[in-house]
Amino acid sequence: MWRRVGDIAEFLLIHRPRYDDWSFPKGKLDPGETDEECALRELTEETGLVGELGVELTAVEYVDHRDRPKRVRYWLVTMTDSTTDGCATDDFVENDEVDELVWKAAAEASSALSYDHDRALLAEVVELVD
Repeated sequence: MWRRVGDIAEFLLIHRPRYDDWSFPKGKLDPGETDEECALRELTEETGLVGELGVELTAVEYVDHRDRPKRVRYWLVTMTDSTTDGCATDDFVENDEVDELVWKAAAEASSALSYDHDRALLAEVVELVD
């Protein structure tokens, strides 16, 4: 998810206490759910935010901590939640999956992300929104 604050593009990062990492919202499909529906549902479940799907980004493939191959689809998501003052972190409620979220400009976000595949995804998004 991204937003524009003045001339600056900011990107949403989440902290997952289970893995002690900084990443982007993501999750698993519910039965009968499309990938697009899953993306929006997981975003709202993990962060409380509402977004609008844009273009699909390059899928990310990696091996998880249990040595299982993973493939994650992402979309450019623009913040559309008009109930916040633009900060969106004030209304965040910690949950089992996410204990913190932050908005960061590209350079700060890249430094904060825990995984190279997330940094590559961020670089793709920056090209699209700048």
